[in-house]
Amino acid sequence: MSCTVARSPVFSPSSASSLAHFCKPTSLASSPEKLTLTHSPSKLRKPPSGLIRASNDTVSSGSVATSSPTFSKRKRPAKLDIPVANLSFGFDVDTPRAAEERRREAVEVEGDGYSVYCKRGRREFMEDRYSAKLNIHEDSKQAMFGIYDGHGGAKAAEFAASNLDKNVIDQVGKMADQDIEAAVKRGYLMTDSEFLKEGSQGGSCCVTALIRKGELVVSNAGDCRAVVSRNGVGEALTSDHRPSRQDEKSRIEALGGYVDCGRAGVWRIQGSLAVSRGIGDQHLKQWVTAEPETKIVAIEPDFEFLILASDGLWDKVSNQEAVNAVRSNGEGIDKLEGVAVCKKLAELSVSRGSLDDISVMLIPLRQFC
Repeated sequence: MSCTVARSPVFSPSSASSLAHFCKPTSLASSPEKLTLTHSPSKLRKPPSGLIRASNDTVSSGSVATSSPTFSKRKRPAKLDIPVANLSFGFDVDTPRAAEERRREAVEVEGDGYSVYCKRGRREFMEDRYSAKLNIHEDSKQAMFGIYDGHGGAKAAEFAASNLDKNVIDQVGKMADQDIEAAVKRGYLMTDSEFLKEGSQGGSCCVTALIRKGELVVSNAGDCRAVVSRNGVGEALTSDHRPSRQDEKSRIEALGGYVDCGRAGVWRIQGSLAVSRGIGDQHLKQWVTAEPETKIVAIEPDFEFLILASDGLWDKVSNQEAVNAVRSNGEGIDKLEGVAVCKKLAELSVSRGSLDDISVMLIPLRQFC
């Protein structure tokens, strides 16, 4: 297989010829069409442990009277205490270079046939990654792109960016066009299994787009999203995986887990994670599956461009707003200033209160017709 691989020079554990890319909040609505203008807390929360003690101590002059302590009984299983990973992104954490690279504010990439803009949110380090593999099997009409939204650290996103496309392409080749959806599923599950064997903490949402033989094969696990513009009309090709989605909630509960809505209004698995699918999340693996949902569509002449983005964008910007912003660049669909448009979308999300990492990839589709 001969291919051209695009890589970012930042947050990568190896040289510029390597594949890992980077380029992350959650909305209350499970539908990708809804626009949420309020900031949501981090996907991964370290919950308190132990029982809640209620003590009624009274103090009077000359004496202290203390009532017997009471303890509240849990009605649900104890919340999981998930370790927080110490991240180096492949660098020595004590070197000045490591600090500079990991704290970089934003990344801009104008690739051959795609554009990427990634902006770091409120966290000290970027947790998102991206990947782009072109000219698959020496065919300029075949490519694969991905956005990976890490939580609990960037290691899972970094691993997925380095391995998921390779695994999917290998599995698609082995299936010989018999069942592309099953091949993509095997590629996702293989990547998840390989990452878990490394013993690293954290997880990553994923959205990928494999373009081959005039078809668009879009898959996701988590709340990264793919939106296509068809003659200016935005259409979501993926559905966000969140615990608030009824089918996801039912699946988790059938496996012995529980889903609840905290004081911030965010639905979480076992009181911890606000997404229900993804790579990694070893401590929640019983309920958090890496199995993707896949949609295969033929690339028609009215397909203008594809937007892949993390929920840092979609929590604040609707599908149609994103499409409108791209088409309003004034240069026409065939002359898109890709990085500038991606940056405009990220800045729109920030202007509406997003504090999350935001990663946006723009892929003109007429080049693959």
